Amino acid sequence: MKIGNYIIDSKSPCFIIAELSANHNGNLDVAIETIRAAKRSGADAIKLQTYTPETMTIDHDNSYFQINEGTLWDGKTLFELYGEAYTPWEWHETLFKVAKEEGLICFSSPFDLSAVDFLEKFDVPAYKIASFEIQDIPLIEYAASKMKPIIISTGIANLKDIQLAIDTCKKVGNKKIILLKCTSSYPAPLELANLVTMQDIKTRFDVEVGFSDHTYGILAPAVAITLGARVIEKHFILNKSIGGPDADFSLDEKEFKAMVEAVRDTEKLLGTINYDVSKKVEKNRKFARSLFIVEDVKEGETLTEKNIRSIRPGYGLHPKHYKEVLGKIFTNDFSKGHPLSLEMIK
Repeated sequence: MKIGNYIIDSKSPCFIIAELSANHNGNLDVAIETIRAAKRSGADAIKLQTYTPETMTIDHDNSYFQINEGTLWDGKTLFELYGEAYTPWEWHETLFKVAKEEGLICFSSPFDLSAVDFLEKFDVPAYKIASFEIQDIPLIEYAASKMKPIIISTGIANLKDIQLAIDTCKKVGNKKIILLKCTSSYPAPLELANLVTMQDIKTRFDVEVGFSDHTYGILAPAVAITLGARVIEKHFILNKSIGGPDADFSLDEKEFKAMVEAVRDTEKLLGTINYDVSKKVEKNRKFARSLFIVEDVKEGETLTEKNIRSIRPGYGLHPKHYKEVLGKIFTNDFSKGHPLSLEMIK
């Protein structure tokens, strides 16, 4: 599977997405510079969100539409929150252009069918289905019908929700599915991450797996790599001082760069299954144990536990020969500290 020119599989580097979300704070110049900063930080892609308050909800303030769940956004209505957070559609052309200039893959999360139609104008290389849209089967079906990779966050989903989303994609002939383990809590406590679930997701649903992270810091993405994550998504902000709905759990340029380095270092550490000894390690084999003469000996003297031992360094006979050489005879005089060889005994 490819997103743009990026291959998503177990043999390729993890695909790292910087999520712009609402972190432009309503300022196009901030959004542009955030994309440039994401490139400097080492991101592979920048992801937008394509909606308006009207495509998300209705402007109503009864109890159904009030946010009062112990979140960062309590006290607002849904319409008010999305009015603050959305990325104006008239910005998209500029943002896609800037991303291309920077060599970043750019795509988006559509939140309704009209957003999919709008994004098709930019020939997006993939679609991301947000956690809270995993039950929006008409949206998933329509996005999947464009036959591009579909990245789906599982934040609020149970097994039935996930299976239905996958079945919906496959129903229209799209098997290019990536599921992101996600905890839909903002910020997400570490103890709710349950990252080992990624391994089960991959085997249970036979899809590529990744991690959409809302925890503080950079530890969770690095751990996710060790559990098979091929995609990492993290909210990115130019400067936390600008504030905004997602600022609290986003990473700035310095932090995101540290996360990318941690992910890449983790990939180096994991490497591949390999029992070969590298040239660098091969040089150090000389410090392994081998059989040495540890006392001055005379010709005809018997090899005993007292005059030969397995010690460092590794210039002598392999220690596996220790028992078989005991009781044999030295063919000449040899001094203490001489490596033992088969030619020296009979």
